Amino acid sequence: MNPFRIRMLAAALTLGLLILTGGLAQAQDRFSLELEAGPVWQTKNDQEIPNDGTATRFSLVDLAGKGPQFAARGYLTWNINEKHSLRGLFAPLSFTETGTPAGDISFNGDSFLAGVPTEATYTFNNYRLTYRYLWLEGENWRWHIGFTAKIRDAQVQLVQGDLTSTKDNTGFVPLLHLAGRYQINDSWYVNLDIDALAGGPGRAEDAALKVGRRLGSSLAWELGYRTVEGGADVDEVYSFAWLHYAVTSVRWDF
Repeated sequence: MNPFRIRMLAAALTLGLLILTGGLAQAQDRFSLELEAGPVWQTKNDQEIPNDGTATRFSLVDLAGKGPQFAARGYLTWNINEKHSLRGLFAPLSFTETGTPAGDISFNGDSFLAGVPTEATYTFNNYRLTYRYLWLEGENWRWHIGFTAKIRDAQVQLVQGDLTSTKDNTGFVPLLHLAGRYQINDSWYVNLDIDALAGGPGRAEDAALKVGRRLGSSLAWELGYRTVEGGADVDEVYSFAWLHYAVTSVRWDF
């Protein structure tokens, strides 16, 4: 190959490498991955399916118990620039317990007898995408506002002997987002994070208050409380639950 062409190719490759490595350097700390886990208890979980007067309104707390159950979720955040960010959430939740109903239950067109051991499964998976805007920033405070697109993947299932009845409920829920951070000192901080909206036939709230500590330039640990409450009162279903989480999480900025 012509030496001039070799030099030009080498220069082009060097320039491309510099652009690539420069872009990677600028992208440092633009992303964060947070993994959260801990026990969850339910203090309310009322179901009536269908919600037309033909079914029995019963409590999954009475049938399956308060818990605790194990729950985990993961966040991936892209900080587009200083003001704007996108955050994705994957939050699966499913548990199965066996209880004995005190009365007959009419559920999803099937009849379950009182006094017979019944297996109950509750699933409530969340998939969300949140846009956040840095609204206010002070010496110690940072406030973000935005909105969240939530996909709800829910299921209630009862099994009694050979009888199995399952109700799936998948839908889209728009939510408002609010998040605040108070920096106590260089290491410690407090985080408030809320997705919520109420109105019409239903409501949804997911709120967490956590204390965090930076463990280095790119790693942080948090501990706190999360509550998830809400449901819907429509012809298809009456379903309202209130869940309480004791959570710990690790966040990696990169």
